[in-house]
Amino acid sequence: MKSIRAASIIASLSLANLCAMATDGVGQDKSAPPTKPQKAAVTAQIELEDAPAAKKEAKWLPLFEKNSLEGWESTNFGGEGSVEIKEGVLTLGRGDPLTGVHTKKKDLPTDRYEMRWKAKRADGTDFFAGVTFPIGKDHCSFICGGWGGGLVGISSINGNDASENETSSFRDFKNGKWYSFRIRVDNKVLKAWIDDEEVVSVDREGKSFSVRAEVMPSRPLGYCAFQSVVEVKEWEYRVLD
Repeated sequence: MKSIRAASIIASLSLANLCAMATDGVGQDKSAPPTKPQKAAVTAQIELEDAPAAKKEAKWLPLFEKNSLEGWESTNFGGEGSVEIKEGVLTLGRGDPLTGVHTKKKDLPTDRYEMRWKAKRADGTDFFAGVTFPIGKDHCSFICGGWGGGLVGISSINGNDASENETSSFRDFKNGKWYSFRIRVDNKVLKAWIDDEEVVSVDREGKSFSVRAEVMPSRPLGYCAFQSVVEVKEWEYRVLD
């Protein structure tokens, strides 16, 4: 329809030019400069009409309610600490060794999505971000602050946990400081960021993903911490195009 409309505009313009040439300017003010067809304006209009609409990114959606854990429950690890949410901040008490929550929701994405959140370790010396999440039909965990406070990585890839595979790295995390995290699961690559710095980028092709036995209760989506008091806020997700 756009090409037909453009052709109609050009045909009308050509007919107007022929009529102007046939009348040889009869009835026009000879002192005034001759009018010229507005070809540039017509071309711009055609290009604007033919331009594709800009894609809109999906909206970020919260995973928690502000003062309720509806759709979530405390994970039965054995020895878990207290769990509460208030004013949008989830607090995990110190566990022996783990405390966490996992979702009971059935409508969350399992592939082609992103998650982001903020977390701080109020007290403790081990991982304060242990997020277990789906990656297609499998699951894995993003660990930050493990093995005495500094390990970062994915558990597990091809049966090797975060301390043994290509995603393993170490950094200094300070108690009482908020850190920003993001995970992206697309068709080809699993990525993760800490404070906008990319810390994980691993191709999915040819890899098998799994979770360690102790965090299996966190599936399909869960958050846990190891022997630490942890606060989590602004945990949300969006679906990728």
